[in-house]
Amino acid sequence: MKLYCLKYQLLIGVLLCGAMAAIAQTGKVTTSTIGLGWANNSVNTVVFRKNSLVTFKGEQYAAYYNNEQILVLAKRKSGAANWQLLATPYKADATDAHKDISIMVDGAGYLHVAWGHHNQTLNYAKGVKPGSLLLSAPQSMTGVNENRVSYPEFYRLPNGDLLFVYRDGSSGNGNLVMNRYDTRSQKWANVQQNLIDGEGKRNAYWQMCIDIKGTIHISWVWRESPDVASNHDMCYARSNDGGLSWEKSTGEKCTLPITAASAEYACNIPRHSELINQTSMFVDDKGNPFIATYWRDSSTAVPQYHIIYKTGSNWQSANPGFRNTAFSLGGEGTKSIPISRPQIIAWKKIGKQSVALIFRDTERGNKVSVAVNADLQSTNWRVSDLTSTSVGEWEPTYDTELWKDKKVLNLFVQKVTQVDGEGKASIAPTKVQVLEWNPLNN
Repeated sequence: MKLYCLKYQLLIGVLLCGAMAAIAQTGKVTTSTIGLGWANNSVNTVVFRKNSLVTFKGEQYAAYYNNEQILVLAKRKSGAANWQLLATPYKADATDAHKDISIMVDGAGYLHVAWGHHNQTLNYAKGVKPGSLLLSAPQSMTGVNENRVSYPEFYRLPNGDLLFVYRDGSSGNGNLVMNRYDTRSQKWANVQQNLIDGEGKRNAYWQMCIDIKGTIHISWVWRESPDVASNHDMCYARSNDGGLSWEKSTGEKCTLPITAASAEYACNIPRHSELINQTSMFVDDKGNPFIATYWRDSSTAVPQYHIIYKTGSNWQSANPGFRNTAFSLGGEGTKSIPISRPQIIAWKKIGKQSVALIFRDTERGNKVSVAVNADLQSTNWRVSDLTSTSVGEWEPTYDTELWKDKKVLNLFVQKVTQVDGEGKASIAPTKVQVLEWNPLNN
């Protein structure tokens, strides 16, 4: 390890350099600039990054690819202007927008990083000590089914252990794998080798979150082929024991692996409905799930954002209905779509269920936009913009741990260009920023 660290230091020169963040105030929105990032596609800003930002004990970490496609790590004291930057020795093919970077900090303070996956062998490393941006050499987790990794995601459990989930296989034919990291032993173990089984016919595109009690909530759409138009339905399951056993929202036990025939369907959505995959979900302090996505109802040509949620005995769906522009969703690869996939957060205020959708839409000039409803049982949606200029084909990701702990929203923001069908633009690097906004004060 000492020899590797020395080589690492020689390779990158100065390990940590102070980067003066440009702080700009726009009303109740604060923006901090970290550095310049690769902007020739949306790889730094895809919605399924878990996480792009993460806070642990007052320190916030960030990760992105720079213009040389090098993995860059950064951290600061929460809310501070100055960032420490580290250009790691790791480079990925950032021209494929699937190959995002995911980070998390475990309960002992070690940073964990996974990067550069689209049916690739696992790329994973962890900090050499608590609080360090300096990473170990790449390492295996369990050594089993780590050769066809896509969509890596980290989650921290309340006791400080981590979960790592990814797809083993290909689009339309893949399975969901779940590993768990023990902070005491500092070792990974497999929890589920095939939690959701596509049976060789389809695969699940999921979104996941963990509530304050440690219950794992997962929802997903099925895709029958690499064509995004084959997305259909929204399913749901949860686990109260760290992912070992699973149940439906009714408490009925699930037989594993979960299949299309045995899954709980939170909402039936036909194929060719412009239903997008890999969006977001949120669970409130009472364990109620809220799933944000978009699709087109059969009576219209205009896809709308929808919230699928369960706060009582039945699943419900809310349609804010503020969009006016039609588009069609189909084909393979990363698409250039006129709207982003949404993020969702929820909170209680004066006994009412409040929610906020964070998104980007060409109708609004591709700005960072939010739609807030102070009472989800009403149709009173208030839509506004958090930026005054375009962020291109950006999609929202945020610091989930900071929101859990402080109810402060920190968004990872960068203006990027996405050419349709996994294309690559040719533009200069753009600012990587953190945008802070507190919806509870609005």
